[in-house]
Amino acid sequence: MSNQTHSMSLVTEPTDASERRSKPPVVCYTVENLPTFDANFYDKARSSMRKVSEVIVNPRDASTFEVPAGHIFRIVSTEGSQVGDLNLWNAADLNERFFSGKTRQLHASHVTTGDRLWSNLPGLRPMATITHDTLAWYGYDEDGAGVHDVIGTRCDPYTNFMLKGVDYHYCCHSNLTRALALTKGISTQEAEPYVHDVLNVFMCTGFTLDTHQYFMKASPVRPGDYIEFFAEIDLLGALSACPGGDCGSSHSDDATTCYPLIVEIYKPSSEALEDWMPQDRNAYVGTHGL
Repeated sequence: MSNQTHSMSLVTEPTDASERRSKPPVVCYTVENLPTFDANFYDKARSSMRKVSEVIVNPRDASTFEVPAGHIFRIVSTEGSQVGDLNLWNAADLNERFFSGKTRQLHASHVTTGDRLWSNLPGLRPMATITHDTLAWYGYDEDGAGVHDVIGTRCDPYTNFMLKGVDYHYCCHSNLTRALALTKGISTQEAEPYVHDVLNVFMCTGFTLDTHQYFMKASPVRPGDYIEFFAEIDLLGALSACPGGDCGSSHSDDATTCYPLIVEIYKPSSEALEDWMPQDRNAYVGTHGL
């Protein structure tokens, strides 16, 4: 029995418990004023794009990549079912990075075509827009699971040591840290604070209906599937090919079969982008009442 369950058993339910529980849910943010997803614009950009580069992400490792504003990148499944952990930064300022919590609040627990990846405060602007997702058909299954989550963090060596008492250096947190350190020519100690909560690409997750614990199940991704993004600002990205493979059994060990992922970079035509501008930082005055 968990501590929470044990403590709840010692608490007397109030007489008005049913009435308190019956309050209607209210969505936290009304999002009508968010920038609209202009499908025609993104389709025009996609139809005119040409591939300019690609980066291979090896199993149980991470690689970085750069995407200029106005370009498109795809994360592609290649040889087998594999989950990836994605970090994004403003290419010119590592302090501006992907904000999974706000992305979750503005969109949903799992993201797909038309959703955006937002940056942290005080920038709070779209960093990338999802323009295509071959797994959009999955939706939410009978366990409540969906694909591409922004609820989990990333597997890390600290939690692994706490739970198992073993050093494991190829968790996604460590993979992303090494990749950023190598790219920026800094130590892992300097790089680590910039590594942040991820978009769990291709990962199939949810919360159990009884205990409400975060769970993972085997990803539905197959070779040839991809998720595609339009870069709304100049981006530096890092992608880890998770040691959990398809995350259907375990992670933070070498027991699971893992596969590489590929990041493909595309450049749309100048004509497709003639009326487009990179996203500005949030316009809040920044005084916080003083």
